[in-house]
Amino acid sequence: MAGMFLNSNDWLQIIFRLTLAMLVGCLIGFDRQKGGRPAGMRTFMLVSLGSALVVMIPLQAEGDSPFATTNALSRTIQGVTTGVGFLGAGLILQQSGKSGVPKVRGLTTAASVWLAAALGAAIGCGLWQMGLVGAVLTLITLSGTKQVRKITKVRTGARSRDRSNDAERVE
Repeated sequence: MAGMFLNSNDWLQIIFRLTLAMLVGCLIGFDRQKGGRPAGMRTFMLVSLGSALVVMIPLQAEGDSPFATTNALSRTIQGVTTGVGFLGAGLILQQSGKSGVPKVRGLTTAASVWLAAALGAAIGCGLWQMGLVGAVLTLITLSGTKQVRKITKVRTGARSRDRSNDAERVE
């Protein structure tokens, strides 16, 4: 826990944590932006940077005891998580299709914003290795699942065409 605390004069550590949090948000935001999603690079950068800033405040404030600082940090992280959850809720839209059936859109973007906040909070706490690994896993999840879906869709589409051809032959 001692590695988390910051001296307000430790400019290099402050700059490192904030810049890394912003970079992680940028990477995730770039992935979402290139797919034409409602939240892009700037939104993710701001969410991640803001989360890092907010959790760094109790780490610089000198408390009466380590317990008081830990308690303040815990409450701060809970507040960030809840607040960003509301931001994500704003990204989720319910749209009616041509059939009149409501479709929910934006769940992945909302989850990504929430995750960017968590990564920013981790980096702000000095857990930059966790933040980097989390960012890589996030990018693999966001990009990798698209590739798996494309491969699966191609195979499923080929099977559907074969079945429809078989049905035509039977008739």
